[in-house]
Amino acid sequence: MAQTVFIEAINQAIIEEMRRDENVFIMGEDIRRSVYGATANLLSEFGEKRVLDTPLSENGFFGAAIGASLVGMRPIVETLTSFMWVGMDQLISQAAKMRYMFGGQATLPVVYRASMFYGGGSAAHHSDRSYPMFMNMPGIKVIVPSNPADMKGLLKSAVRDNDPCIVFEDGTLAGMRGEVPENEDLPGDELIVPFGQAEMVREGTDCTIVGVAGGVNIAASVSDQLAQEGISVEVIDPRTLVPFDKKTILNSVEKTGRLVITDPAHKVCSAASEIASIVAEEGFWSLQAPIQKVASEQVHIPYTPALEPHVYPDVEKVTAAVKRTLES
Repeated sequence: MAQTVFIEAINQAIIEEMRRDENVFIMGEDIRRSVYGATANLLSEFGEKRVLDTPLSENGFFGAAIGASLVGMRPIVETLTSFMWVGMDQLISQAAKMRYMFGGQATLPVVYRASMFYGGGSAAHHSDRSYPMFMNMPGIKVIVPSNPADMKGLLKSAVRDNDPCIVFEDGTLAGMRGEVPENEDLPGDELIVPFGQAEMVREGTDCTIVGVAGGVNIAASVSDQLAQEGISVEVIDPRTLVPFDKKTILNSVEKTGRLVITDPAHKVCSAASEIASIVAEEGFWSLQAPIQKVASEQVHIPYTPALEPHVYPDVEKVTAAVKRTLES
């Protein structure tokens, strides 16, 4: 095991996949000059033909990546969630639908790395957490890593997948350190995390918390704190929202009888809403209390640091939600 920073894990995954397959290349705005972070040192090793700087035109280079994937290339596209709106015609009308509309004759192995820089004073235009919108669109796989090991393993799986994938990288985790297995210590000499398999982060008996992206760390902190009060909280990280491992969550709720979901996205039509719906429909008789949903308030993100933190889920809000389930 090696202690690795979240953003370093992204860099490791990209380098390993570009070394493994010459059809993998990366494109994005101003990535050639990067000397640190997710695209550090790529240009020096792989050259200008595989590390492409793009113009400020998401609709253009999102579409170029789709075209490249259709002819056998495996592009990785670096972008921000807040810039994805500019390229939505390519993402929704083309990437998500082409395989279906061509009767399965086309494959689109394209990965969009969507960075979510919220919580740091980026204001409304640059603080989006848009993964719930893409859950609603068939044909796109939605990945939400919460730690460095999963970030690396899920990104590698996305690069090898033959469907369009959007990997939502939670910017609040960029400096997070965590243990990442060394390749030589793994079967097959590499870290691969499969889609559709949730992870049990903490085991417990009194309440289940499902965390999404950065919400997983909040849930783990709540579990640790409540353990000191004699309350046993189980924490589950879905890791991917499409495909989604509902079995692990339903089994947990069957054991605990209670469910809290913490989700950095806005609460209306959120990932939390969908998870709550699944459990209400398929695990209703296991519930001993109403489901609690702790997501971001349904407002645009304010610039001022005095207001912004109040919008998001935090340890205090999630702790209160767990205790409400225990009082029912």
